[in-house]
Amino acid sequence: MDEYIRRLAEGSLKLYALEKELPPEEAVRVRRAFIEAETGTRLPAVGSFSIGIDRVVKRNIENMIGTVQVPLGVAGPILVNGEYAAARSCYIPLATTEGALVASVNRGCSLITRAGGADVRIMRDGMTRAPVFAARDVAHAREVVAWVEGHTEEIREAAESTTKHGEFLSATAYVAGTSVFVRLEFDTKDAMGMNMVTIASQKVGEVIERETGAHLVALSGNMCTDKKPAAINLIQGRGKTVVAGVRLTETMVADLLKTDAETLAEVNYRKNLVGSARAASFGFNAHAANVIAAIFIACGQDAAHVVEGSSAITTVDRVSGGVYVSVTLPSLPVGTVGGGTSIDTQRECLAMLGVAGGGDPPGVHAKAFAEIVAAGVLAGELSLLGALAAQHLARAHQDHGRG
Repeated sequence: MDEYIRRLAEGSLKLYALEKELPPEEAVRVRRAFIEAETGTRLPAVGSFSIGIDRVVKRNIENMIGTVQVPLGVAGPILVNGEYAAARSCYIPLATTEGALVASVNRGCSLITRAGGADVRIMRDGMTRAPVFAARDVAHAREVVAWVEGHTEEIREAAESTTKHGEFLSATAYVAGTSVFVRLEFDTKDAMGMNMVTIASQKVGEVIERETGAHLVALSGNMCTDKKPAAINLIQGRGKTVVAGVRLTETMVADLLKTDAETLAEVNYRKNLVGSARAASFGFNAHAANVIAAIFIACGQDAAHVVEGSSAITTVDRVSGGVYVSVTLPSLPVGTVGGGTSIDTQRECLAMLGVAGGGDPPGVHAKAFAEIVAAGVLAGELSLLGALAAQHLARAHQDHGRG
């Protein structure tokens, strides 16, 4: 080890090159020892992990020195009445360091299950990438748009030549001055699909550039929109657009949430709807990001996609004898293959939900997972709205070490 650390220190060996000379675990150990020496910090906990890293160092991380472990809890069981997660009773894995979160979601799961389960439906499904082109002038920009609109089959052929699994769905062009953005949408089956659509979009971009003379400036022009708050995702969707709802009687609301239907509806109206509108928020919800982030970390999703996922809308409708509570997630990018889903601990969490790996037919596992995530978000929204309506929020945080 000393020889490798000496070479790293003198610069004749780069941190990223250790795996070229050593087996993965040894490379990680040497790299960690070097960082310990450089920073004067012992890292025994970081160096203690159970996941197999042969694939991880090739696919998921660079310059690996160990792992950061996040506590994992479960909420449930929750009954999900979806099209893909049909009549499925689940324990939802939640990885978080926020005390009270799992307890809160767990309470919502109990209420939903008592009410007969959450009805969940996927309204649309499509992952996007939007390359940007530079046109010569406005007239040329219009010609580029016309070409895109008139050559769907050529675009489809180019896109699908790059993948055995992805399916091209649509291409929509937008213009700002001499910039032309082409928002391409794909069905990526059980993969979240960003790598898939990026590769396909490169091929499409080359075709558009060749056929129109417009210069392909960047493969992502931010009209996708990936990992940034954007109204286009709220309106048109990105990934899965999922809606979950549950009907609660006055008795259920009183017994489990310690409030009443009228108060629950008013809290949602004044907080989630009016308050979010006054703040010009892209999310009209109580804390959807909390639940999505915890599930994403547990299940190997791209954590940055919490940005899109949390742009959710929570509604509480007064109905005869109680309320109907729903959450709409317009943009939920999830997958059960690829990315972090193959890491040992994350794959185990997906297996708990019955959605690990590819489904038969392709796409059903990712859709079932999206339905479960939406049901979990609904549970979290119900519980927090109930705590606010009953004036219990501060006490709950204090009881769970959040004071």
